[in-house]
Amino acid sequence: MRGFQGSEPPARETAGGTRPDGCRPGNLPTELTRFIGRSAEVSALTAALAEERLVTVTGVGGVGKSRCALQAARILQERFCDGVWLVELAGLRDPELLEHAVVEALGVTDQSGRPPLTVLLEQLAGRRMLLVLDGVEHLVEPSAALAHELLRRVPGLRVLATGRRPLGIVGERLYPLAPMTAPVPTCPEAARVPLGEAAWLFADRAAAVLPGFTITPENRRVVAELCHRLDGIPLALELAAGRLRTLSLEQTLQRLDDRFRLLVGGGAGAPPQHQTLRTAMGWSHELCTPQQRLLWARLSVFAGHFDLDAAEYVCSGPDLPADEVLDVLTELVAQSVVSREEAPSGVRYRILDTVRAYGADWLGATGDTDRLRRRHRDWCTGLVTWCELEWFSPRQSEVARRVHDELPNLRAAFEYAMEEDEDGRFGLYLAATLWFCWVACGRLAEGRHWLDRALALGTDHEETRLRALWAVGYVAVLQGDTVAALTALNECRQAAERTGDARALAYSLHHSGALALINDEAGEAESLLRAAMERYEEIGELNSNVLIGRVKLSMAMAFQGDIAGAAALCEEVRDVCEEHGEQWARSYALHVLGFAAWSDGDTAGARRILEESLPVNYAFRDLVGTVFALELLAGITASEGDAAEAAVLQGAAARLWRSVGMPLFGSEYFNDPHARSAEQVAELLGKTRFRECLREGERLDTDAAVARALRVRGGASAAPRPVLAGPPPPPGAERRAAPQ
Repeated sequence: MRGFQGSEPPARETAGGTRPDGCRPGNLPTELTRFIGRSAEVSALTAALAEERLVTVTGVGGVGKSRCALQAARILQERFCDGVWLVELAGLRDPELLEHAVVEALGVTDQSGRPPLTVLLEQLAGRRMLLVLDGVEHLVEPSAALAHELLRRVPGLRVLATGRRPLGIVGERLYPLAPMTAPVPTCPEAARVPLGEAAWLFADRAAAVLPGFTITPENRRVVAELCHRLDGIPLALELAAGRLRTLSLEQTLQRLDDRFRLLVGGGAGAPPQHQTLRTAMGWSHELCTPQQRLLWARLSVFAGHFDLDAAEYVCSGPDLPADEVLDVLTELVAQSVVSREEAPSGVRYRILDTVRAYGADWLGATGDTDRLRRRHRDWCTGLVTWCELEWFSPRQSEVARRVHDELPNLRAAFEYAMEEDEDGRFGLYLAATLWFCWVACGRLAEGRHWLDRALALGTDHEETRLRALWAVGYVAVLQGDTVAALTALNECRQAAERTGDARALAYSLHHSGALALINDEAGEAESLLRAAMERYEEIGELNSNVLIGRVKLSMAMAFQGDIAGAAALCEEVRDVCEEHGEQWARSYALHVLGFAAWSDGDTAGARRILEESLPVNYAFRDLVGTVFALELLAGITASEGDAAEAAVLQGAAARLWRSVGMPLFGSEYFNDPHARSAEQVAELLGKTRFRECLREGERLDTDAAVARALRVRGGASAAPRPVLAGPPPPPGAERRAAPQ
């Protein structure tokens, strides 16, 4: 996903590159089927967005609100230099995560612990863009509040929303979307009666399941009658077209006709089109085999999309064996009940929100909802267990992609796990086990949300609670929330000592050492980290977290002047990472090795090392690692003689630090190389030119800043500059003499 602070290396997928004019297109998905008709509606929407800053497309489920809005958004892409960005809300249930969802959809990575609305307002300031909020009906109040605040504070922003209900705020332009036109021929000159757009949509979708299908003089009246019976509702038409795989056109109409007669007068008080849609789905449901109906209902527990393994585990049982799920799922895909799509982690399946709701009603009627939600939660629990184990392996990038794709389902599992106190242990386990996702994949804020909620629940599972305590302490350290970190880690340490939990004790010491490190207590940090490493050795604990602990120990050593010892330790870490195929912890070891090379005057070697580590942090959306690498590359660039480019990179890093927290954690040790390099660059350039270069860097988003640092896309200066005196002395050199 490309964003204001996103990337496109291996762990992430992007929705297109930068346009020739230098603007970003956004994240609109590629259409899997042709967009048919609706030219008048799309034109009206684009015209409305030219006049109003908030337009909401309303209409019955299945009428095509999302497709129509996205088509209008694609047409408008060229008008918005900062892109058109889609936020899909159908799978989101927790209103507190709405702002997080928008931050994530924009590709913004923020690890500072600030409220997501603050982050959004900062990132959108001065931007000219279109935000598409798709499916707001179940989150009307929070969506309305967010849209109002964003529109009020960001003059260049426009919002296009879709939902069955309007947002109801000042300035909203409503666009009620009617069904597609579907006239019925009633005279002998049927062949001369024009067919509406609904018929052409039906024909297009029918041809996908019945190659060669076209509208002919012979079938023209039947097609028109069928479209009329379905009120021109696109979803109903697609469901009916899917039936042509097994039924003739005449049989399809006959069965639909019988179903409509049976249900005449039902659903009093419901809008006519709503009755029609439910009738069409009911008819499609009736034509399904018992196993297809069963799978349809059970699939309703998934949020967003899902893969085959998940469907086989969650939905199987004595009445639907796991080895038969694929065949039944294939039939549902053929009937347009389920759609197949490609995702970064592989082939996945999606069930539309309206179709899911219908299946959920049937699942509820059978009294099986709670059992299926438990199975879904258990599947997610097993998934995160596997992901944590595989994080320390050559499959690390695959794990990052998988967790990204499964986030809607993981959120649904969190919600279910926290609904009842007896399930609190599952919420704690999920939140704690996903520490690598929160820390390494740029989701500190969401991780803090779930960890805090889970820890607020009572549980008798002390081991699980201690895992959550050190995990929230880890997250809080990186967010710069020292009070929360100290509180959680002290509680974890005391409880671990009381219960004899050696693993929890080691982790509490480890992250307490990290906290001491950013508080400039290098000696205390080294003592705590060495104690943690000894305990890890005793219990045989080795993973990415442990290796990061060794890197932090090396930093504590370097801050006290022992750069050679720090480098030796990080060479060991690098070797272990390469043995296990680990990338993330290795990138941090490379940071220290790059700094050591730079300090020894090996500028070329330092650059090679940093250019190897930066893409990994960037790919995993690890903003802390990314900005550290940028800071070092700024200093290295200065040592190479390009003072102006160094200042640009320092400006870019300064901007990114706002998304992490206090620049360089407010640490004197961490700040030393930056301050010394900045002083040299400013002296060489002069104050005016230095400020100009800093401002240029501050205007770069992360994509551009990383490209600039890696000297791609013309980011490097062509002409050499005078070489500076050399790298700054080691941090703390004036306070301590390095041991010989």
